[in-house]
Amino acid sequence: MGMKKSNILLTFLALFGSCPLQAQNITTKEKTITVNDPHGIREQISLPIGMTIKTDSLLHLYFAKNYLKKNPCNSKDISSSFTKQDYIERLKKLPTLIEMPYNDVVRTFIDQYSGSERDRISYMLGASNFYIPIFEKALETYGLPLELKYLPFIESALDPFASKNGNAGLWQLSVSTARHYGLKVTTLVDERRDPVKSSYAAAQYLKDLFNIFDDWDFAITAFHSSPFTVDKAIHRTKGSIDFWSIYPHLTSYARSCVPAFIAMNYIMNNYCDHGICPMNTDLPAKTDTVSVSQDMHLRQVADVLNINIDELRELNPQYRQDIINGNNAPMPLRLPASLIGNFIDHEDSILKYKANELLLKRDETEVSGYISEHHSRRHSHSRRKLSTSSNSLNGNEETTEEDQNSEGTNNSSTSRKRSRINRKKASRKTRNRHTDSSNTKSQKVEVKNGDTLSEIAKRNHTTIKKLRQLNGIKGSTIHSGKKLKIK
Repeated sequence: MGMKKSNILLTFLALFGSCPLQAQNITTKEKTITVNDPHGIREQISLPIGMTIKTDSLLHLYFAKNYLKKNPCNSKDISSSFTKQDYIERLKKLPTLIEMPYNDVVRTFIDQYSGSERDRISYMLGASNFYIPIFEKALETYGLPLELKYLPFIESALDPFASKNGNAGLWQLSVSTARHYGLKVTTLVDERRDPVKSSYAAAQYLKDLFNIFDDWDFAITAFHSSPFTVDKAIHRTKGSIDFWSIYPHLTSYARSCVPAFIAMNYIMNNYCDHGICPMNTDLPAKTDTVSVSQDMHLRQVADVLNINIDELRELNPQYRQDIINGNNAPMPLRLPASLIGNFIDHEDSILKYKANELLLKRDETEVSGYISEHHSRRHSHSRRKLSTSSNSLNGNEETTEEDQNSEGTNNSSTSRKRSRINRKKASRKTRNRHTDSSNTKSQKVEVKNGDTLSEIAKRNHTTIKKLRQLNGIKGSTIHSGKKLKIK
């Protein structure tokens, strides 16, 4: 790299070098793939998260359940009949700017996609109809090769809720990277899960990485792992400018991205040759956004507008706790276009609906045993008026300062007690209502082989803590075939 690019990289590392931008190495057996290294020795390299997400969990996403249908076509794997030259020729024909060479590592990933991963590929071929137009528009805006649209396929398997080691969203951006490119990440909002905003941030990040390394394989690897990882490998090879030369000096996790990316481009353009059938797609109705300038809960919107809460969550995946934090700043809410008018007409009703139950943050509280300065002044003024009135009615009868203080303290104490009693009654009423609701609408799911409490909680929009409480689970061990209460 030239002096100018070195300076750019140093600036970049100053911003990001002290913290990992992407996921750390994964070393468990089920999350690795066995390949032959350049010397013919078999080794295991870590898989991108998109290759570790179970297909069943993808099919439980709202859009998958409602808009994707399995295609009853012949899906026999015929990969064994293809020769090395067949793969070379097909890769050479791909309409890409980024080079797509064949080697044993790339072939291993192609075999994985066309073999054990064929159901996931079928799902992604169907789901790509939702997301590829968004990816291509963002990439086109920054003048990037359109084949980069397949990068989220290996990063997240097109699951906007995917999260691993602090990275999140379709592009698996880290918190520091997301914030550097203008995305908001707080307890309530995570714009890494917003398909549109995250795609533009990812495109800008990829462009910056290419400007640093002047090589798309390096840029993709830096995006997947970190610029620091690539820079170290380059130095260890005395400044090599070829990915496959620095490959042995990369971490296990960093090695997988480029061959997985090449293999994904191959399978997305040649799936028919491998007998893979895309899931049939019914595109959802058009959507539009409205601006929300007060705190609002998605449940308020769902109940008042009569829209499925799961659909609302997938249209607005950035709201981590189902709360739109409009009090902080105007926030977008995406809805089916047919409901935009209804929302505008009923916005006041939506804001009032169950607000005390769903939005529980108090604006002001009293500290037990203390009287606020404002409260004290107000009651002192009232006591003076009362004293004046009493004196005029009862002659020269006086009220001592000690009596006034005692009266003020007793009034304040009585007020606080009454306030605490009212809050406890409201809390008990809410708990009883939730208990009654859960008793009348109890739901159970069956534990599948390989399921974890985390996956079950995510699929059913609940928490691990609640699953443990409902089912009396003390540890994290669950058995296949057992039925768990989720409500």
